[in-house]
Amino acid sequence: MIGATILIACAAPAASQEAFDTVVERYVAEGLRSNLAMQSEMLEVGKAAQALVEARARFFPELSLEARYSRAEGGREIEIPIGTALNPVYSTLNELLAAQGQSPRFPQLRDEVVPFLRGREQDTRLVLRQALYAPTIPAAVRAQRALLDASNYRRMAIARALRRDITVAYIDWLKARNSVEIVAASAELLRENLRVNQSLYDNGKITEDLVLRARAELLAVEQQHSEMQDLARQAQSYFNFLLNRELTTTIEPSAPPTTANERDEALERLWAVALARRPEIAQIEQLRRASAEQVRIARQRKWPTLSLGIETGTQGEQYRVGEGYNFGVASLVFTWRIFDGGADAARVAQARAAERQLVLQQEEIAQQIRLEVQQAYDRLRTARASLATAEARAEAARAAFRIASRKRDEGIASHIEFIDARSTLTSAELNLIATRFDVLARRAELEYATSSGELPIDPI
Repeated sequence: MIGATILIACAAPAASQEAFDTVVERYVAEGLRSNLAMQSEMLEVGKAAQALVEARARFFPELSLEARYSRAEGGREIEIPIGTALNPVYSTLNELLAAQGQSPRFPQLRDEVVPFLRGREQDTRLVLRQALYAPTIPAAVRAQRALLDASNYRRMAIARALRRDITVAYIDWLKARNSVEIVAASAELLRENLRVNQSLYDNGKITEDLVLRARAELLAVEQQHSEMQDLARQAQSYFNFLLNRELTTTIEPSAPPTTANERDEALERLWAVALARRPEIAQIEQLRRASAEQVRIARQRKWPTLSLGIETGTQGEQYRVGEGYNFGVASLVFTWRIFDGGADAARVAQARAAERQLVLQQEEIAQQIRLEVQQAYDRLRTARASLATAEARAEAARAAFRIASRKRDEGIASHIEFIDARSTLTSAELNLIATRFDVLARRAELEYATSSGELPIDPI
């Protein structure tokens, strides 16, 4: 019977196809591993983790090797008048010795000139520094830990957004793919209709205008088929882009789940669930903790610090060790900045302003989440309500087309009636496909808005 092709195309998906949720979860897991944005976010988390390691390192002593070798010329000189002071005395003593018949014993001395800078000098030492009391160090560690947690929550938020985007992109591809099949089946039907009309015209049963009308309908559907194929290719390219694959990589189809038995939850409960689960809320809370620690750091910069310093090494004009060259110094260094021109007070004010800004941002994000949940909730309810109407419309169009097909085969239906029935059926089936997949897309958006559903990897 004419029309069997399009009716078969509108049937349920093949039983060999895997379930929709199974295929989507597999693609989401692949996307979380390969997506470039997720890889970049992983690097951001790694940077935050290393910043925490850096902050903790200040608890430990710092050991360094310092070496200096210098050559100097000129500079200040220190004159020591040894000759001027002692030579008159020595001369008198020598004269007394000569008068007694003894030989002179005391030499004549020159004034000594000691240069302030040595001509050459080396200074090699090991320096150990250990903070004994520095209140800013623990606060800095707590601030970096909060920033690391915030970075992890941001990674979770991006992962969930990627999950939604991959799911919606896969749904769009399935919708385009099914639409292509429906339009292709309709084109096959119109080719058969054109062949029958051409045969009837050749046998003088109908006029040429019916043949031309059949050809025009076929060309219109072929054009629609080309457009649907282009939409399917675009959906395929975007889906593969999210997974960081070649844009033409084949996508595995699946059997879409039924949504007939799903029930709407109360909007107030969805709000509560979203505010409790959304990683953006936890992220901003960690940023607030980090900001509070920054306020504490700014305050504690005014406090005194105490550190221990130990230095040992060798000094001299040559590289030697031993007595006269080796040295060692141990020091307790106490520092208390009395006045800095108001710089610390300004830093405290800045940190407080940043903390208040985060409080306002947290309230704004909570309102945005409520809005996202409500919009996704309303869209899902509307899509589910439209699905029942679309199914009834498609069923009526199928029944009308079967009747028109039988009448057409028996020669009691006009060409216009048959073409209209075909056009109505194709439109109804395309609308049903679009509505059915829109329900799945709206469901994915609501899952994202409420942060429900499990990710295939641990985001933290």
